[in-house]
Amino acid sequence: MDESSNSSQEISTEKANSDDYSEKFQPRSYQKKVFEVARRGNTIAVLPTGSGKTMIAVMLIKEIVLSLEINDEKKLIVFLAPTVNLVNQQYEVIEFHTNLKVKQYFGALGVDEWDLKGWNKHVQEQDVMVMTPQILLDALRKAFFSLNVVTLMVFDECHRATGNHPYAKIMKEFYHKSANKPKIFGMTASPVIKKGVSSDIDCEDQISTLESLLDAKAYTVEDKTEIEVFVPSATEVRRYYDPNFFFHEDLKQKLESSRCKAAKVCAENARVSVITEECELYRTSFVQCRNFLEEVVHIFEESLPHEYEFFFNMEWDPLNATKDGYISPKLYELVQIFQSFGGSKELLCLIFVERIIAAKVIERFMRKLQYLSHLKVSYLTGGSASVDALTPKMQKKALDSFRCGEVNLLFTTDVAEEGIHVANCSCVIRFDLPKTVRSYVQSRGRARQTGSQYILMLERENVEQRNLLYEMMRSENSMTDSTLNRDRDASISKVWYIEEPNTYFVDSTGASVTTDSSVSLIYRYCEKLPGDMYFTPKPKFQYTLSGELYECELTLPSSALLKRIVGSKANNCHLAKQLVCLEACKKLHKLGLLTDHLLPSDEEPIGDDSMKADEGYLSGAGTTKRKELHGTTIAGALSGSWGSKTDGFSLHAYRIDFSCNQDDEFYSAFVLLVESKLDDDVAKSEVELFLVADKLVKSSISPCGQLLLDAKQVKNARNFQEFFFNGLFGKLFIGSKSSGIQRKFMLKEDNKSLWISSNMYMLLPLETPMPIPESVKIDWRGINACASAIEFVKEHLLKDGEYYPTRSHDEAECKGSDVVNLANTSVPLHGLKDMVVLAIHTGKFYSVLEVRTEMSAESSFDGDIDAIPSTYMSFREYFNNKYGISLQYPGQPLLRLKQSHNAHNLLAKRKTEGGTVTEKALAFVHMPAELLVSIDVSIDVLKSFYLLPSLMHRLESLMLAVQLRDEISSSLNFCYISSSLILEALTSRRCCEDFSLERLELLGDSVLKYVVSYTLFLKYPKKHEGQLSARRSFATCNSTLHKIGTNRKLQGYIRDGAFDPRRWLAPGQRSLRPVPCMCGVDTSDVPLESIFVTADTKIVVGKACDRGHRWMCSKTISDCVEALVGAYYVGGGLTTAVMLMKWLGIDAELEPTSLIDSAIFNASLWCKIPEVNAFQLLESKLNYCFITKGLVLEAITHASQQELGLDYCYQRLEFLGDSVLDLLITCHLFQHHKDIDPGELTDLRSASVNNENFAKVAVKHNLHQHLQHSSGLLLEQIKEYKKFVSNSQDYYSFQRVKCPKALGDLAESIAGAILIDTKLNLDEVWRIFKPLLSPIVTPEKLEFPPFRELNELCSHCGYFIKETCTEKEEAVHVELLLQLEDILLKGEACDKRKKAAKGQAALHLLKDLEERGISHSRHVSRKNLEIEVGESFILDLDVNVHRQTTEKESTTSSSKRGRITDDSFLRNSTVDFALSHDSAEKLTPPVVINITKKKGGPRSTLYDLCKRMQWPMPTFNSTEQQSRSPVQFGSGSESRIGFNIFASKIKLHVPNFGAIELSGEETADKKSSQDSAALTMLYELGRQGKCAISAT
Repeated sequence: MDESSNSSQEISTEKANSDDYSEKFQPRSYQKKVFEVARRGNTIAVLPTGSGKTMIAVMLIKEIVLSLEINDEKKLIVFLAPTVNLVNQQYEVIEFHTNLKVKQYFGALGVDEWDLKGWNKHVQEQDVMVMTPQILLDALRKAFFSLNVVTLMVFDECHRATGNHPYAKIMKEFYHKSANKPKIFGMTASPVIKKGVSSDIDCEDQISTLESLLDAKAYTVEDKTEIEVFVPSATEVRRYYDPNFFFHEDLKQKLESSRCKAAKVCAENARVSVITEECELYRTSFVQCRNFLEEVVHIFEESLPHEYEFFFNMEWDPLNATKDGYISPKLYELVQIFQSFGGSKELLCLIFVERIIAAKVIERFMRKLQYLSHLKVSYLTGGSASVDALTPKMQKKALDSFRCGEVNLLFTTDVAEEGIHVANCSCVIRFDLPKTVRSYVQSRGRARQTGSQYILMLERENVEQRNLLYEMMRSENSMTDSTLNRDRDASISKVWYIEEPNTYFVDSTGASVTTDSSVSLIYRYCEKLPGDMYFTPKPKFQYTLSGELYECELTLPSSALLKRIVGSKANNCHLAKQLVCLEACKKLHKLGLLTDHLLPSDEEPIGDDSMKADEGYLSGAGTTKRKELHGTTIAGALSGSWGSKTDGFSLHAYRIDFSCNQDDEFYSAFVLLVESKLDDDVAKSEVELFLVADKLVKSSISPCGQLLLDAKQVKNARNFQEFFFNGLFGKLFIGSKSSGIQRKFMLKEDNKSLWISSNMYMLLPLETPMPIPESVKIDWRGINACASAIEFVKEHLLKDGEYYPTRSHDEAECKGSDVVNLANTSVPLHGLKDMVVLAIHTGKFYSVLEVRTEMSAESSFDGDIDAIPSTYMSFREYFNNKYGISLQYPGQPLLRLKQSHNAHNLLAKRKTEGGTVTEKALAFVHMPAELLVSIDVSIDVLKSFYLLPSLMHRLESLMLAVQLRDEISSSLNFCYISSSLILEALTSRRCCEDFSLERLELLGDSVLKYVVSYTLFLKYPKKHEGQLSARRSFATCNSTLHKIGTNRKLQGYIRDGAFDPRRWLAPGQRSLRPVPCMCGVDTSDVPLESIFVTADTKIVVGKACDRGHRWMCSKTISDCVEALVGAYYVGGGLTTAVMLMKWLGIDAELEPTSLIDSAIFNASLWCKIPEVNAFQLLESKLNYCFITKGLVLEAITHASQQELGLDYCYQRLEFLGDSVLDLLITCHLFQHHKDIDPGELTDLRSASVNNENFAKVAVKHNLHQHLQHSSGLLLEQIKEYKKFVSNSQDYYSFQRVKCPKALGDLAESIAGAILIDTKLNLDEVWRIFKPLLSPIVTPEKLEFPPFRELNELCSHCGYFIKETCTEKEEAVHVELLLQLEDILLKGEACDKRKKAAKGQAALHLLKDLEERGISHSRHVSRKNLEIEVGESFILDLDVNVHRQTTEKESTTSSSKRGRITDDSFLRNSTVDFALSHDSAEKLTPPVVINITKKKGGPRSTLYDLCKRMQWPMPTFNSTEQQSRSPVQFGSGSESRIGFNIFASKIKLHVPNFGAIELSGEETADKKSSQDSAALTMLYELGRQGKCAISAT
């Protein structure tokens, strides 16, 4: 009900200012009286409109809630309002005046789709539920809600509780049967509702009936004085109009004649009975209907004056038009009333009409009157089935516009009679008189403003209207008296509501369906059946009269499992219809097609419960945001048990040869010794290793049988492996003086703990050259020499681990000779080149580049080539001060050495900049020879060591692939599948290799979809397309695939992180970067529990701890399952892929011969006596002759033909054909485009496999001519679509015509029919469809939708798009703004569909950009578009890094680098401004930003600012320098030591301002330097007033 100024009006004036709910409202004395009565018992408050009845309800709600809180009870209050508008209004009032949890509920919010869990959630969370009564009634009937949880029910406009209104049904079906009845409070201004007039006795009877039904007593206040003061009363005015003397008989005759002609044509067409002519019947009928409507319009135009538009001009005299009969006297009088209002724009007037069409027509007429153009006009109707009715959203919009004064005249039906509160409504006009006392009272109450008018339009001399008005006035008085004179102490007369015999209950839930609700339930069930915009599945009813009783036969759509049912006999057709629907509901429930809550059953296949995981873990599995902790499977082939053996033993030997594509580069061959025999895929594999520039090393593995090693060889080999792998990639010395830990030589102690059984193998060098390539001859000389070097180091290190050189020769003797004294030997000068040496004081390996005879330890220290100035005078001083070493031969020549370096990931091609590979400059050092231990090992061996980590990682991955393949093969007999294919399926894009699972995943998705589709199609011939699609979606969804994958423990095999050589460990190697396990799991496997699941964006994916536990994106597991299916399809065909799917646990049929025969037999029944030439034309177009004609008939029959009684349509075949074409096209693209980016392959597939592309195929080859349908709309759309396809060559303009989905469905259903007819012969289907689909799109001709292309172009160029969408009547207007450096571009378009409008607007911008020379290739690899920074992905734009090691650019004299803490550094900034005077005058308030100084934060903040301001993205230019001495960056806890110095410059172009170029501080890494530059830019923008930096 509506509210007075003490309720609703306060919402707009006090809502933002008041926090004390008790002070918002001061009740009036009459409200207190009603409240006190309502406290004592169930009450119906009868008060005038606008008197504040809702506020009494609010008082009652507060009272009851307080009582519940005292007693610590949880119960609900339900507030019922009959319309959506009232629900919204009352919800706002209650929410504003209480501090309770209040929520509104009506159909448009999707409440009808909630289940028991959803309702329980709201019952627990809310205090007050404001809803329409139908929502409550449905929830009660479905057993989703119970009145036992309700303590108070408020009925707004409770007079509606009569007949079949939901109010009445709630009370009859549930309230009066409830043991714990809630309190009742009803509100009405008119308890009498019957049409016509009412006597005193009638009023008394209606009020008593209402009281009995609501179990409440009616009450009103006797003294109306206070109400009359606060509630404005409208002045009733009567306006009379003349009777209408123009009946336009000629016009009526012409219209009747036209109607008869159309009816005759329809009757003639109805005689057609041949099935093949039914489609033509509907086509003809549609054309005739359109011709009839055109003729009607023409008749009306002839009846009007030639220049009838003149009626609406300023000079037009409506009186003359009335005299001529062009407008009615009644409408003329209404115009006169509007003219009497003058030019006031403050007018708010409601005009009540009886019919929706009248509201719409008069509203349009008034819009055209130019002399009333100062008045804004609109109309408001209810949400009925009429085409002119308004949706709830449109109703609310119209009402809100009227309330705020944007609309002055609102034409409305009775939907606005009750409860609508418009405080400033100054006039109500009854264009059509009210039919009931309630209508009279309620509509009059809409005039709320003081001095308002209630205008009744009466026909002159119409006695009937006059008497009706007088009787309603008298009835109003009778109603008031009856209410006032009621005895409050008298008991309410009880009416025993007998249980309706025709009610079906579900014992398990208590849900029920009655005869009157059964019809809507049957319609709802049919709505769930497959349909489209041309056909809505609905039940059909046929009645037969048997004596005096009616019998109804119900026919459900052919896709329903239950087809026909006959109901019980009844006295009338309506009841017979209800009875048959009730019987159908019972049977549908017993068949499982209705749930136990009596709702249409969704197809929810139940998966197996073999996977042991908690419910929380399974929820949300397979999604992108979800991250899970998983273990890593160990390659069993690398394990060994020989670690503890003391005697000799045999190992399998695998020779590793390296060949470089540069002739002057050589690498020593190695041998891999393992205990297990490797699979041939590993033992005979080849791996390409990518070095700098164009250097490529190909490694080849070859088996060489078994090799016997004795105990000494094993010992020396292990020492060799420990020596080199720790010396090159780890540390040979543990501890140092600076750390306070005594320095120790690692190999001086037993390192058995570094040799674990799960990682037990040896890598040893071979002699070169090898006479026989397949032979293995280990370089024992080098290995033994290595053992000697180890012994030397052990012997010459002091107890504290330090080394002090000893003098064995006279220095003068050394100066004059050609011999150089090393730590362990003397070597001629000419023998030093390429020698491998160990610096005994650091434990680092080097190779000798040259002897610097011109330099000695006395020479100046070479810090001058360093980025940091040196403080040492000579090398001698450097080694003495830094290491405490006193050189014994300072006069010897220095050796120029090549430094050893960390291992690199050589498995992927190196990133390029500007088309060339970035190669770091050669790093070298000068060192005295006496500190170096000579190792008699070839430099080629040293070079090969750097290849081994990447090679072994790849071999280990291949071993895991073989291990998985063997596990799969052990269950089923598979054909051979290449391990490299399986490895590809296990490798995510995060590994940054040249292959990933994405291509195979795309193919596997299609294979999986196809196999599941034909399996479901054949196994469930009775299930309709919707049920099949639901089952397929469940079987192929990411959640199911995730469950399947984890059930088979695929997660352990997945490679989900880039190879990090720094963490790779060979047997015997100590880790320099340990990552202790923090998850608390002691095993390598991680339990499938919810505690190991997170959505935290800060979690790093792909980084494993020392136990192999790593976080993984949940969807990666699902993708891997699809990729494996794709791999097995590529490697072994469809049969092998199906066998894999069965191993995974997917329901798949391998050879469904009997099922296919059954499907063919069923289809043959559709065409029992086929005409010989019935399908000849279609078959000739397809170049295929169907064996089973019923299949082609089914394939070309649209669902709308079911209206003619057919039991088949193409929907099931379309479901199958969709998957067939998907697979065939995907296979074609996969095979013909092997070198393109997976993302582009996906785009090619999307462009080829879609309904619109198939629709083009149908139109291009005239297949649409054979479509059998009964839809005039579809016929018209096909004609329009064909016309555009034929005439339009422009892809984008073609997009403006919406494609009829039925055309694409036709092509798919034909493909499905051919597949069944050929007994699943995919090759035959492809033979037929390849020429139909040609030309198949290629990367060169791939067209993106305009908006996507614009987005990609802007992302690539660093521009941002601002999108604005506004609704204009029935169209959507889209505006796209794109800011370039010097100009703002705008693209605009308008279309009925938002997507089409965006496309047209984007097309305008694309053409504008192309004219300015801004464009890029159609596809940009995703790998090059994004780089990961911190928690988010941001664009890496135009970053040029230059390596400099000889030129010094830094001006900093200290080795310490500070950290930005304020904006003091801006004094060194350089800014190139081009600020214009005009732009300075138009500065807008700056955007407030918060800067996060953690890594990536400043850049992300700057990018976000650019996006918000639509500035072009900034560009960075970074440089790098090296330092031999460690450099300290930052201070305190953020202090960092490094040898590389990075500095970045940043450039940002601010439109209409200029280019800003700044430099950041020097940092230890490139990204931090860019953060520094970005931070500098942000502070400068703040200083220039372009943004405001938040203090927080």
